[in-house]
Amino acid sequence: MNTMTLWHISGWEFAALAAAALLVGFSKTAVSGANTVSLAIFAAVLPARASTGVLLPILIVGDVLAVLTYRRHAHWPTLWRLFPAVAAGVVIGTLFLVWADDAVVRTSIGAILLFMAGVTLWRRRRADAGAEAGDEPDSVTSRAGRAKARSYGVLGGFTTMVANAGGPVMSMYLLSAGFRKLGFLGTSAFFFLIVNVTKVPFSVGLGLIDGHSLLLDASLAAFVVPGALIGKWAVNRINQRLFEQLVIAATIIGGLQLLLR
Repeated sequence: MNTMTLWHISGWEFAALAAAALLVGFSKTAVSGANTVSLAIFAAVLPARASTGVLLPILIVGDVLAVLTYRRHAHWPTLWRLFPAVAAGVVIGTLFLVWADDAVVRTSIGAILLFMAGVTLWRRRRADAGAEAGDEPDSVTSRAGRAKARSYGVLGGFTTMVANAGGPVMSMYLLSAGFRKLGFLGTSAFFFLIVNVTKVPFSVGLGLIDGHSLLLDASLAAFVVPGALIGKWAVNRINQRLFEQLVIAATIIGGLQLLLR
C-alpha cells in the first residue's frame, strides 16, 4: 500500500502539500522561517507525527539548494558554537516523540507555531527599534553570546526535532547576533542542512520515515526547486514587511487550527 492510499490523500490535499513544498524552497532561499506555514499544512493534511517524517526530506532538498546558492556566506564560528546545544535539543525532542502520541504531537506543533509567531513579532519590534547590528556577528564570542547560543540552540534543536519548526528560533538568534541578509541566509543554510541530515536516523528509528513516506516525498520534491528559484530571484526584490505579516498571520491560523482540531 503506498503512502497516498494509506493516508487517503485527495487531489486537493496533494495540491496543498505541493504548495507547501514550493514554499519550503522559497523559504530556504528568501525568508528563513517562512516554512512554518508548510509544517502547518503538512500537519493538517497528514497525521501529526507522520507529517514531521514526510516533511524532513523535503526540507533537506531545500537545504541543499540553499547551500548551493549561499555557500560562500556562512559564518562557521557561529555554527560550531550552536551545534552542541542543538544536539542536546534534538535528543530531548526525540525522547518527547517516544513518549507523545499523535494528539499530543499535534497540540505541541500548534503551540510551537503560536510561540514562533510571537517570537517573530517580538523580533520585528526589535528590528524596528534598530536592534540589528553590523556586518559581522560580533556577539558570539562573549560570555553572554555563548549563553545565548546555548539557550537558542537547545530550543532550536527541540523544536526542529518535534515539529521541524526550528526556523523562527534560529532566525531570531541570527538576527540578534547581528547578521546581514547574505550572512544570515548562508549560515542558516548550512545549519539546517547539517541538523536536518543528523535528524534522519532519529526519525527512521521512530518510524517517522519509511518507504511509504519516501514515496510521497519523491512526488513532492520536484516542487521545492521552483520555490527555491523564485526565492533566489525575489530575495532582493521582496517586500519583507508585507511577507512577514502574511507569514505570521498564516502561522497563527495554522497553530489555532491544530490546537482546535
